[in-house]
Amino acid sequence: MHYWDPSPAPPRPRLVPLDLPIGRVWLETDAGVFARSAIDPGTAVLLEVLPPPPSRGDLLDLGCGYGPIAIHLATAAPDAVVWAVDVNPRALARAAANAQRLGLGNVRVAAPEQVPEDVHFAAIYSNPPVRIGKEPMRELVSRWIDRLQPGGDAYLVIQRHLGSDSFAAWLAGQGWEIKRLASKRGYRVLRLGRGEAEPGSGGSAWVS
Repeated sequence: MHYWDPSPAPPRPRLVPLDLPIGRVWLETDAGVFARSAIDPGTAVLLEVLPPPPSRGDLLDLGCGYGPIAIHLATAAPDAVVWAVDVNPRALARAAANAQRLGLGNVRVAAPEQVPEDVHFAAIYSNPPVRIGKEPMRELVSRWIDRLQPGGDAYLVIQRHLGSDSFAAWLAGQGWEIKRLASKRGYRVLRLGRGEAEPGSGGSAWVS
């Protein structure tokens, strides 16, 4: 059973800790939700190395699960609007409940089709679902990073042995400037910005 299965296992809620600069908080997870037992190691690495998010504007947590990245962003940038987006209804319910319990009114929990088309993002953050396959993941990530505002950056964490370097090279070929922020515990954290090459031009802007 995949975590986005529309008929997930019976509910089995539990609490897991998330350490933030403001202190430790507890997030509710559930059966059928990604990383139910603990904060995913890739997500943990991403949160360790992220620079401070933009203080205002729309931010995106793509594939939010029960919301650890969105919660981090919302506490760090209380004047920003954080979109927590996922295809898993149970994950969305848990993310919404976690944000509400923590008093984070700047989190907007939504399925992909519920995000207005005119919303463009000051920054995007994601631990993308690599296991859906190379081409579906490329299509998914491309669709959303194309909605970055001029000068905006996207931050992705991808397991090294699941193709992080080849994915980075592909993105560079699409005209994105790629910076490897960190390589820790088997994960790469990538920062994407628009380089000089136009999308699809074959120009590469890879900085290791």
